Amino acid sequence: MDTLPLFAPPSDQTHRKAFDRWLADQRASGALRQSGSMAVYRDMWGSFAAWCLGQAPVVDLETLNTSDLEAFQAARYGMKAADQSLSPRHALRLLRLIDRVMRHYAAEAGLPPNTAAADWLQAHPEIRYAEAAQADPLPEFLSVGEARRLITFLSEARPRPGLSAPRRDAHRAFTWQQLRNRSAVALQLGGGLAPGDVRALNLLAPVSAGGRIRDRPWKVVVPGNGNLPPRETPIAPWAGELLQHWLQVRAEVRILGEHLFPSTLSGKPWSKEAHYKAAKAVFEEAGLDAAEGGSFKLRHTFALRQLRRGTPVDEVARWLGVDPEAMGKYSRVIVGPADVV
Repeated sequence: MDTLPLFAPPSDQTHRKAFDRWLADQRASGALRQSGSMAVYRDMWGSFAAWCLGQAPVVDLETLNTSDLEAFQAARYGMKAADQSLSPRHALRLLRLIDRVMRHYAAEAGLPPNTAAADWLQAHPEIRYAEAAQADPLPEFLSVGEARRLITFLSEARPRPGLSAPRRDAHRAFTWQQLRNRSAVALQLGGGLAPGDVRALNLLAPVSAGGRIRDRPWKVVVPGNGNLPPRETPIAPWAGELLQHWLQVRAEVRILGEHLFPSTLSGKPWSKEAHYKAAKAVFEEAGLDAAEGGSFKLRHTFALRQLRRGTPVDEVARWLGVDPEAMGKYSRVIVGPADVV
């Protein structure tokens, strides 16, 4: 007579769905674009999930702790497969992936975040700082001259009362799309926003209350994305002026929807590809190198400028929406003779 097993066999459904939903959000926000990177992350998560399911009892995402991660790392010694490398940098990428997927899983399930991976990294500085090697490429950024040229170019799209009549009214020739494009680039250089951040902004993002000049935004609220909570980021005064003008024109044109930077008059979301092309066009029109659209170069320039001014690393990291440990690449530029805006 056949009998049922005392315990049901372990299922990878929860682990697999947690990763798939995190990956889907990463793709939607533009944080992950390369199919090769997605495949690497899937292999990394697959090896971790297989280990969890092979334990007795099974290690689930809610109860995973630092002891489990210690055992997981110990079990990998002697493995030779590409996705089981024990190099410090690979271990760092793997633990960061585990942390992000688990936080995303907890946020979707309405559970407190499981910080086991972050706690494990905190206890292993040799892994936590694995990407601080001098061999890593330095972040690309605009020189002082390039940044000034771009700011002047972007500012042509807004009213400038103190100039002669032709230059003062030059902004009237801009279409709403051209103004949108320049305003979006302004928030990347003047506020350190990533491309995905810009596309995610809504009409409640600009904050004018408490600022020095009435109705002029001085910071923006970037919505959370499942991996990170909402955050506030200050914006440069010149960027605030351009954003203020954009809000006025957006209202006058009667653009629908809640997106701060929509794709159409009906309020359709700005696609990743269209945004990329728009940013690249702005760079080209300004006479700057348009490789990769320059988007992350703007973000790096903002970060370096704030650090050079003496802003604490933790605060700049919070504005950028990254871990403080990820700021090490900027310190290598600032201690050198690099010229930043």
